[in-house]
Amino acid sequence: MAQKEKKGVRLDHISKIYNDPKTGKAFYAVRDVSLVIEPGSFVTLLGPSGCGKTTTLRMIAGFESPDEGEIYLGEEPINALMPNKRDTAMVFQSYALFPHYNVYDNVAYGLKLRKMPKREMDERIAKILDLVELTGMETRMTHQLSGGQQQRVALARAMVVEPSVLLFDEPLSNLDAKLRVSMRTEIRRIQQTLGITAVYVTHDQAEAMAISDHIIIMNKGVIAQMGTPEEIYHHPQSEFVADFIGEVNFLEGDVTAVGEGACTVSIDGHAVQVANPDGFEVGKRCKLVLRPEAGILADTGALPCKVALSCFMGAYQNYHVMVGDTLVKLADYCPVGRKVYRVGDTAYLSFREGCVHML
Repeated sequence: MAQKEKKGVRLDHISKIYNDPKTGKAFYAVRDVSLVIEPGSFVTLLGPSGCGKTTTLRMIAGFESPDEGEIYLGEEPINALMPNKRDTAMVFQSYALFPHYNVYDNVAYGLKLRKMPKREMDERIAKILDLVELTGMETRMTHQLSGGQQQRVALARAMVVEPSVLLFDEPLSNLDAKLRVSMRTEIRRIQQTLGITAVYVTHDQAEAMAISDHIIIMNKGVIAQMGTPEEIYHHPQSEFVADFIGEVNFLEGDVTAVGEGACTVSIDGHAVQVANPDGFEVGKRCKLVLRPEAGILADTGALPCKVALSCFMGAYQNYHVMVGDTLVKLADYCPVGRKVYRVGDTAYLSFREGCVHML
């Protein structure tokens, strides 16, 4: 594909209002969303059903119009442009392939609409089919292809028109689990090879973590948090974000002492040391966000606990322990050569340094 200027996307106070068919009342599907997607980056909109992520994507594509705010592609405002006039292409959940066309004609569709000369079209399609590893399948009909191959055709058809921004609406949700993992790796490889700007919608946290430069978590039409996968996972700004991304435990306590960069938290009368984020003072109630892999089970430690579940999972020993009345899930990775605790055992829970986040 020819090199062209990379463009990003900017949403400036975007809102979308719908009417509830049951009550007749207006509600915000998306409310006052502002964000900048840098040129060449891979950004994922993530959140539960009804959070506004697909509506946001459809507004960028032009299938929905914002009721408030402006959308920019590069420096160009695009609210008034029809979908086919925007420098974007969408890969759909359903693939949306033409069943009566073969692979070549499906991929060529957008180029034929642009009346591209045959020789140039052949060259471009050959390159893109090589990129998605479908060379030699040009004459196959789409019903003769597997789900993964159909998804590659849909990807090739979107990319062959060389859009500035590639949009993905839950493109892997129709594939089985193993194929989803290999296809998401493929999508990321192709995006990085082309250096194209990508906006991806999913409700699958693992998918978002694996492929994104940045994740935007949405909840009830607003942005709950934006950041790199590492920032979102290790430093969630709310209980909703912590709970939505990966497995998590919450331990409630009271701040009893604040020092230089660290503080003491009392949990069930037991003192534990944690890094002190800004804004926490003595006497303040807090929640500790503990990922399963951030806890250590041993014969001595900070918090006494009782083992309620001990299960060998191959790569890790899965524990459920009770800290007072609170159930805590732990994953002890590569437990070879270490003590394995059994149901009913008493033990102590400690935290890996720097791996506990306070809310």
